Amino acid sequence: MSNLAASSHPTRPAIAWIGLGIMGSPMSENLIKAGYQVTGYTLEKEKLDRLAAAGGTAAGSIAEAVRDADVVITMVPASPQVEAIAYGPDGILENAKSGALLIDMSSITPQTSVDLAKAAKDKGIRVLDAPVSGGEAGAIEAVLSIMVGGEQADFDQAKPIFEALGKTIVLCGPHGSGQTVKAANQLIVAVNIQACAEAVVFLEKSGVNLQAALDVLNGGLAGSTVLTRKKDNFLNRDFKPGFRIDLHHKDMGIVTDAARNVGAALPVGAVVAQLVASLRAQGDGGLDHSALLRAVERLSGAQV
Repeated sequence: MSNLAASSHPTRPAIAWIGLGIMGSPMSENLIKAGYQVTGYTLEKEKLDRLAAAGGTAAGSIAEAVRDADVVITMVPASPQVEAIAYGPDGILENAKSGALLIDMSSITPQTSVDLAKAAKDKGIRVLDAPVSGGEAGAIEAVLSIMVGGEQADFDQAKPIFEALGKTIVLCGPHGSGQTVKAANQLIVAVNIQACAEAVVFLEKSGVNLQAALDVLNGGLAGSTVLTRKKDNFLNRDFKPGFRIDLHHKDMGIVTDAARNVGAALPVGAVVAQLVASLRAQGDGGLDHSALLRAVERLSGAQV
């Protein structure tokens, strides 16, 4: 029986964590709090120092991090970064032990996940694609939604780890399915943020008390997790990144390409993808995706 099978097992799996960004740092720290031994690697020394301060172990390379790991978890920005850390002589597949479980929690193309699973199988390494939704707040609070692609047995074994990171954990189908569902998630989130941003500008230009309006809207059918999480961003024009426009731009490219491949029309999604791209082109790529409000304000004649 695998030592992944139950979180109460006295010998929990040793975990390697690759990628300690806005999401990866709090997620890895939640595993440490749950009692897992976590060895991490990332490019920024200050983030390795943060992991060590939280009780983890900083590694000097990917190879060092994954060598003795039962589970390798990756959380990096996009498909090129996943491929860079997975493949090659210094990558995960060449250095992780046979039988290890690789859980990629990045948001990448479904095809990248399928290809990774095939390559890993040749090395005796099992793979799950397990992208998440919930943003920085969800990562910190360990309430993420985790959408998983892969084999049922691997999902069952990894479930205790996922339970330390999130609240809604679903196996969506075979390899790549998690990424397909995440692409749909990003479509819904972007359209929702855009609708909220347009409502904010409409309300303010109409002279309505914005705080009161958003409170009552969020109590009815117009309410959403997006509005709950981003309301203060809109009210305070606080666009400190929880999820950057640059990354949502990447995700909108994924969903529009994937939809085209299966013959699904995304008329509203295509417009919002262009609005995200426009905001990025104006130099706001490093801001939180709630900064779509800035684009609506510009279109409405405000100086921002």
